Amino acid sequence: MKYGTFITSIRPEKIAANLRQAENAGFESAWIGEHLIMPVNYQSKYPYSPDGRFPAPPDVPFHDPMMTLTYAAAVTERIRLATGVFVVPLRNPVTTAKSVATLDCLSNGRMIFGIGIGWFAEEFAAAGVGAHFKDRALRTREYLETMKALWTQEEPTFQGKTFSISGVRFNPKPVQKPHPPIVVGGTSDLALKRAVRYGDGWYGIARSLDEARELIGRLRELERQAARQRPVEITLSLRTGHPLTVDEVRQLGALGVERTLVGLPLRALEGEEVSRFRDEIMAKV
Repeated sequence: MKYGTFITSIRPEKIAANLRQAENAGFESAWIGEHLIMPVNYQSKYPYSPDGRFPAPPDVPFHDPMMTLTYAAAVTERIRLATGVFVVPLRNPVTTAKSVATLDCLSNGRMIFGIGIGWFAEEFAAAGVGAHFKDRALRTREYLETMKALWTQEEPTFQGKTFSISGVRFNPKPVQKPHPPIVVGGTSDLALKRAVRYGDGWYGIARSLDEARELIGRLRELERQAARQRPVEITLSLRTGHPLTVDEVRQLGALGVERTLVGLPLRALEGEEVSRFRDEIMAKV
């Protein structure tokens, strides 16, 4: 089992200290959530809470994920650096491709590109791309195809309905070949299908082991239907409301989960909590 932590601190010295502690404790990766801008009033439903409300006030601070992970790369040596998740259709795909490639180069190949299509219609509107919300699934697919072309082709070419590119060069290329792993987030059937179609991995959220079992079963069935040769790597955040137990981690492993995310995107483990998790969970699994 691989273990991931979250980056939730605001101050650079706290981020550095937390990441070094997690790296020394044996955590494999550090994940950062993101929102570009936070609307005060909204009707959109957050898919991971029973009441559909985002579990944080609109003034919660979100660092830019790429800049934060680049800082994280400079203050660590081994821990992998992941977006969890980056809302692809909010931004220009060439700009995103450049950020991902740069981070992968500066971290010497430690980038994990966790992506999603977004759920927050009001955020799209506030960012000036409200028209992108209705076709955000199509944009995500075409933006990813554009990025893959930029990362892998000497003269990148892509022709789509929402974006096209040709007659250009793009450098530097990522260190990881053919590109950093793409981990698709989401628990809807369409999100699971995206993970199977063009993801190297899937990032899921479950509120119980039963829900995790159901989601993973659906994912594996979609893999069989698509005749996918290589299984999707499963990253799971189990949010039961209590700290992870040894038994839960073992059961997740038995379900095929390869990476467990510890803590929450708005509240990472810190200080003695990291040492306690290492001694009470990691050392016993």
